[in-house]
Amino acid sequence: MDDRERLARLRGGDEQAFESFFREWYPKLVRMASAMLRDDAVAEELAQEAMLELWRRREELDPDGSPQAYLLQATRNRALNHLRHLQVQRRTAVHVASEVAREPSAPSLLVAAEMQAVVLETLESLPPRCREVFELSRGKGLKYTDIATTLGISVKAVEAQMGRALKAFRERLSPWLPPGDKL
Repeated sequence: MDDRERLARLRGGDEQAFESFFREWYPKLVRMASAMLRDDAVAEELAQEAMLELWRRREELDPDGSPQAYLLQATRNRALNHLRHLQVQRRTAVHVASEVAREPSAPSLLVAAEMQAVVLETLESLPPRCREVFELSRGKGLKYTDIATTLGISVKAVEAQMGRALKAFRERLSPWLPPGDKL
């Protein structure tokens, strides 16, 4: 049976004609796709999809057309689409990985919330002058001399108040700090 007769039978729904095309062209399509993709499993899948599409569209095929050309083009297009998909995956994988790295995990968010609560409790428990010195130093970033001038106290007094504040924070945050770490 020649290709034109086989095509006419395929268009009519003849499964033997389809099987004939399949046996002849499937291995060629797999080789072509595999050469493009360097992945035999995906190549086989894409060739099967092209063959299945040939069967689904059999009634729409041009009676004077070439099923072989259709199969080659369909497989090539699928392989190119797969390569584009892989390229998009690679590009987005970098962005996804950086987003995942930036997003803290649920346990780390819980620890951060606990620590924040302890920091606020500790700050509230400090004597008023001690809290004021600590907030000016750590909150506003003022130097000890500037704090002393602002509050009208000596630099030694600022150092003493900061020492008390830091000691209180060290004691309260010790469960979360590695041994030997200082604030």
